Amino acid sequence: MNWQLPGYLQGMRLLTGLREVDRRLTQRMASWDASRVGRPLSAVEEAAESTKLWWGAAAVMARWGGGRGRRAAAAGLAAMVVAQLAANGVCKQLVDRPRPPKEWIPHDEVEDRPDSSSFPSGHTAAAVAFTAAITSTWPLAGALCALPTAMLGVERVHSGAHYPSDVAAGAVIGLASAWLIHRLPRPLP
Repeated sequence: MNWQLPGYLQGMRLLTGLREVDRRLTQRMASWDASRVGRPLSAVEEAAESTKLWWGAAAVMARWGGGRGRRAAAAGLAAMVVAQLAANGVCKQLVDRPRPPKEWIPHDEVEDRPDSSSFPSGHTAAAVAFTAAITSTWPLAGALCALPTAMLGVERVHSGAHYPSDVAAGAVIGLASAWLIHRLPRPLP
């Protein structure tokens, strides 16, 4: 039994290091000048609330993108739904992680955050899933969605809604969802 103790201690040391990195990054990002950074980040977050931004992007692609646009939109929406189910329906129910402490966040956006588990970021999971899924079908559309996707991840930490590790986990879930959607058998035309 003693041979397992050093591995356990190494794991605890790794978790302690991750918590410290999360704390430092969260406090640093939350302290960014809200008048410069907060407005554009908040605008992207508001547009992405309830996945409105991604549904809108899918509608535009499907309407004006021809067959490629419809395929990209369908893949993006399917991946987004899978990511939302995985992040919000499963992971948040299994991991009850509190949001970053309010005293770390020097602006009033912290008052608007949800009460659910912090881990993982469902917003990030949905955004990354949508963007990654459309990129393989329509790279230009994926590139255009990449900027708001990245801004959304940054906003989730800046606003105090998530730790950076929550956003990273959401991104992994999003990438896995996009990968899964592209590996499913295609229906016959």
